[in-house]
Amino acid sequence: MKDLTNEILTVIEKRPANSHKGNYGRVVTVGGTKQYGGAILMSTSAAVHAGAGLVTCATSPENLTALHAVVPEAMFVDFTDEKTINSVLTGANAIVVGPGLGTDETSLAIIKNVFANVTPEQYLVIDGSAITLLSQEKELQENLPGAHIIFTPHEMEWQRLSGIKIADQTEENNRQVQEKLGATVVLKKHHTEIYAPNKETLRLPIGGPYMSTGGMGDTLTGIIAGFMGQFASQDPQKALAAALYTHSAIADELAENSYVVLPTDIIGQMQEFMKKQAR
Repeated sequence: MKDLTNEILTVIEKRPANSHKGNYGRVVTVGGTKQYGGAILMSTSAAVHAGAGLVTCATSPENLTALHAVVPEAMFVDFTDEKTINSVLTGANAIVVGPGLGTDETSLAIIKNVFANVTPEQYLVIDGSAITLLSQEKELQENLPGAHIIFTPHEMEWQRLSGIKIADQTEENNRQVQEKLGATVVLKKHHTEIYAPNKETLRLPIGGPYMSTGGMGDTLTGIIAGFMGQFASQDPQKALAAALYTHSAIADELAENSYVVLPTDIIGQMQEFMKKQAR
């Protein structure tokens, strides 16, 4: 297992003068029931602040006012409007599905629709409720779409999806399930681990308990989507690793003066942090 260092941040490059929003990735975030709207709002906001050129949030109509208030840069789609969602998915580079999505029949129909409309060249980040749904729907789990899939479970979600108890989540056991899934697995924990398809396992040595706040993982998914939309053409695995490192590195900086670091605090520091890294 290899520890990540700040050298991974070289993936964040200075933007050329002759460029536009279409050069920096199209991201679609899918999730957020009326009860859990904050999750998808944080994911969406994180993608915008991470530099994604165009971001569309597919969520419950009840979240529209909050979405426009928090992140007016993002566009809105009703997540039950399959025709409109599908037209948006077609043009996406990176898609997030799961934050605050819930696990009822409507949620299941939404994830099935997303799975049916992603393409092999797209990056699909599966998080939160979507992971729980997959653990309950074995047929869906066994028929994952043909895309570059990135699972982002915390340890309990990974237990549900993989069948591996938390105490038994060793590198060897995790790797076996990752290979069966045929996807990248980002196992969120103290010192998060990345299980990549090339059989390399990476470990994030930074971050801490000050990040133990609801919405932290939702924010990470948005940063991942933003980075994959912008930087994956260079090196997908490096872009993913840089997203994780950025998320925790900002938290570490904020924790120097804060007892607790909120997800929205990290989002608010994204632009300045990335500016310092850009070559």
